[in-house]
Amino acid sequence: MAVQLVNPDGLPKPEVYRQLSIATGSRLVFLAGQVARDADGSPVGDGDLATQVEQAYLNIGTALAGIGGSFDDVAKLTIYIVDWSPDKMPLLGEGVARAAAQLGVDPVKPITLLGVSALGEPDLLVEVEATAVID
Repeated sequence: MAVQLVNPDGLPKPEVYRQLSIATGSRLVFLAGQVARDADGSPVGDGDLATQVEQAYLNIGTALAGIGGSFDDVAKLTIYIVDWSPDKMPLLGEGVARAAAQLGVDPVKPITLLGVSALGEPDLLVEVEATAVID
């Protein structure tokens, strides 16, 4: 695997993400933000944050599989959530856990979580960007 996830001494050791990743692969991949759309572009999970998170993560897995990688190759995620508040954390976690179960991966990655007022289309509640490194 081209990405090693680390929580170094001297920094907090959160359970839901890692502080950094060490990438040793040969291909650096930048994915566009993934949203709750299926392969046909149809909306998924109207008004349901957990389902939209799940679909965005699954789309990342699909994109990486299409170039010979997997979600395990993700080095960093940036998650944008509309009208973020801490009470949405369980829904975020639920969506991530469901996607991880389907993908058969450990979803714990370095992340940046940003609350935003809106995304590109009014039905979208979340968008997830990924950077991956593939051998």
